[in-house]
Amino acid sequence: MAIARKTIKKSKTPVADLAGEMPVHRTLPQDIEAEAGLLGSILIDAGRVMDLCTMKGVVPEAFVDPGHRKIFTAIDRLASKGLPVDGITVANFLSSTEALEDVGGKKALRSLADRTPSSANAGFYADLVMEQFMRRSILGTVRTIEESVYDATKSSEYVLGAAEQAILGISEGRSRLGATPNWSNSVNETMSMLRRQLESPGQLSGLSTGFTKLDDQLRGMHKGEMIVLAARPSMGKTSLAMNIAECVARGRDIMGRPMKSETGQLQKHAVLVFSLEMPQVQLTTRMLCGMAGVSARDVERGQFIKKDVVLPLLQTAARELAETPIRCDDQGGLDVMELRARARHMHKKMPIELIVIDYLQLLSYREFASQGQQVMVSKISGELKAMAKELNVPVLVLSQLNRSNEQRGGDERPKNSDLRDSGAIEQDADVIMLLRRPSFMSTRVPEHDDKLLAIVDVSKNRNGATGEVRLNFNGPITRFANRIETNPDMITGDMVQEDTPPSPQEQSQG
Repeated sequence: MAIARKTIKKSKTPVADLAGEMPVHRTLPQDIEAEAGLLGSILIDAGRVMDLCTMKGVVPEAFVDPGHRKIFTAIDRLASKGLPVDGITVANFLSSTEALEDVGGKKALRSLADRTPSSANAGFYADLVMEQFMRRSILGTVRTIEESVYDATKSSEYVLGAAEQAILGISEGRSRLGATPNWSNSVNETMSMLRRQLESPGQLSGLSTGFTKLDDQLRGMHKGEMIVLAARPSMGKTSLAMNIAECVARGRDIMGRPMKSETGQLQKHAVLVFSLEMPQVQLTTRMLCGMAGVSARDVERGQFIKKDVVLPLLQTAARELAETPIRCDDQGGLDVMELRARARHMHKKMPIELIVIDYLQLLSYREFASQGQQVMVSKISGELKAMAKELNVPVLVLSQLNRSNEQRGGDERPKNSDLRDSGAIEQDADVIMLLRRPSFMSTRVPEHDDKLLAIVDVSKNRNGATGEVRLNFNGPITRFANRIETNPDMITGDMVQEDTPPSPQEQSQG
């Protein structure tokens, strides 16, 4: 059988085009006539047209022609001071800054007004000017991305994350043009929230942590907040963070009881965990053993005599944990821009309601790495706060403390100033929680003999109260619990009761 041959034509497209380069020099996107029409409209009816420009986000950089840019700058400054804007006042301002001749003199200003029949089309002119400005902004961003692509010192993940953020920044900027907050809507939304709180006193205004006393202090974890949980090594900050993540994802408090929701039903919340220090399997092991109430170390060693009892407990915990909306990224050495890109991607796939980062000092920021650890940590902190606002979710960030509290003598309670590497963390954080365990501190510390006691000092709370919250910590199962003081005046380890968790059957019944 003869096989028909198909002639393949060679592409006439230049190689440079296929490579994404631009072999032909093109004129920047611009509309000089629209710029002149907009300026002429302002000179005819400054009050109305400047309001339009403000609503549409017109800025001096939106004008390509250098003379037009200087004229609009002069107009903008006069208007911002409440001074009249017309051909005479603009000419006088330009003359005072020695820029009148640069724009073509008074004749150019008269020409702008004379060439514009009326200010009726000012909104249309402004749209044309901003359209071309947006195109130039995209082009400038793409060129910056292109330079990053050829920078061998930056990983492809970093370049992709930076590119995505830059393009998203343009998109967000465009969506904000002309968008002014509606004060009436804001008041109504706030009133609805206050009404719910008055009608349901136990209802939190944010996500519950799963710990009663901590919720009383914080009133929940709120959207857009950066919450810092800091401690010295081995105090249990990872355990506390994962306990909180588990409670949020399960919709149950630390004792397994359904947490209150607006609907009254069990409500699970999606959680994204960035574990830069610990592999995912270790985190999962901790959570499973904690939920089952067994020691992970004893399981590893096979030291349980009644394995037929322990295994069903682990299997029950595994079935529930597998159904929780937790996502874990255990990639080590992440750049903060890569982390933001990954969080953004995950948030698009499945709306995230809490992000946990363990821990801040293990992140990097290649752009500022050469400027020293303190500067880099400061920039990382700013990026994490920006991510919380961008995604509108609470971000729980773990941080190390330096050894200053150990060197003070006497009172070894950590302070905000002990946050390692940068004071910017203290500035950026909405909430700071300092975790300590007296039994791990010197014998001079009160309650040193209490092996269960863990204290969370809410040392900063931008929107609420500060103060200490006392919890219990069960080391073998790496699990915190609510603490009930039977006698506040005589607090000792043997005078502490813990909540009794419900049985698996009670949990399954909700």
